[in-house]
Amino acid sequence: MDSLHPLDASQLTYTYTTAPREVPDAKTLASSHKTICTDHMIVASWNVESGWTAPELKPYGPFSLLPSASCLHYAYECFEGLKAYRGHDGKLRMFRTDRNARRLLMSAQRISLPQFDPDELEKLIYALLSVEGSKWLPKSRAGAFLYVRPTIIGTDSQLGVARPTEALLYIIVGYMVRMDMPAGGKRLLTNPDDMVRSWVGGFGYAKVGANYGPSVLATQEAYRQGYHQILWLYGPEGDCTEAGGSNFFVIWKRKDGKKELVTAPLDDQLILNGVTRRSCLELARERLKGELEVSEQKFTIGEIQEAAAENRLLESFAAGTAWFITPIALIHHRGRDIHIPTGPDGTPAEITGKIKGWLGDMMYGRVEHEWARVVPEREELKE
Repeated sequence: MDSLHPLDASQLTYTYTTAPREVPDAKTLASSHKTICTDHMIVASWNVESGWTAPELKPYGPFSLLPSASCLHYAYECFEGLKAYRGHDGKLRMFRTDRNARRLLMSAQRISLPQFDPDELEKLIYALLSVEGSKWLPKSRAGAFLYVRPTIIGTDSQLGVARPTEALLYIIVGYMVRMDMPAGGKRLLTNPDDMVRSWVGGFGYAKVGANYGPSVLATQEAYRQGYHQILWLYGPEGDCTEAGGSNFFVIWKRKDGKKELVTAPLDDQLILNGVTRRSCLELARERLKGELEVSEQKFTIGEIQEAAAENRLLESFAAGTAWFITPIALIHHRGRDIHIPTGPDGTPAEITGKIKGWLGDMMYGRVEHEWARVVPEREELKE
């Protein structure tokens, strides 16, 4: 950690907006082309000489950056995505925030941005939600969520590829559409031969902005052809890695007759160590023991095709913060469709449904679990 001033949530100061905005209704959210954020954000700056400043909760608004800021030229930028859930019991919850905070630290280290104590970041996330939750996700919206985006950017204005000497941490909260129930199930198109999302020795395992922008070109083509996302393959054998920005799971019967849940491994650092991914694996190992085996290993698009042809392909789903647990109904690979069983109209099949149900119950308070932590809310700031 930095030997100078550390990031310290206990020093958080509060400057409340004098121009509070109205909470958007469902129609406004559906028609907006911009992310609608809440009244406030948290910011803290860092420089190499003094460390972190005291964080401040302040009105949401624009930043001032010089045109030579390093984040604009060399992609010194990393972020996290997590949700705050309004439970059916009226309480606001976060899900495994500690995992996101530690992953942001890892991402910052990968691109030479400053270190921080992830426990302090987690405290700041809760502090912001304690102020914003009651107004922006009221109890009348049980079963809905807010999207939380902590970000770190390099802000030093020296052109040249070098470790940033200044940086800014900020946390914003806004709305995101629900994406986990596409009609008929999720449809994937495999990436073109001349394009990959990540590579061995790269930074596919870190949540940095440079992972995402370059993937949009292929994703746009997928949209044009009627698919939702790209299934990213890697290497000469077509190893399956991620579905868009989500982790990719398959449930099949192996040739020995055993049922298996399989997803790509982390050891080659091609894929993101997803919080939802980790939770799916842990729950499957704990609650489906004896029903199926759980494997983190390489598997190819050819093996999926073979399993489908032999009626061994049972289910598939994508797992992540944005798409949550989304059943996959079809993969199109080099002119051929691979059809994957789902429930009626693309709803989750048996195993996918169990995992999604267990996680949803935790997030929305239908069951108490250590992974879901209640946010203490400041009701007096609702108006």
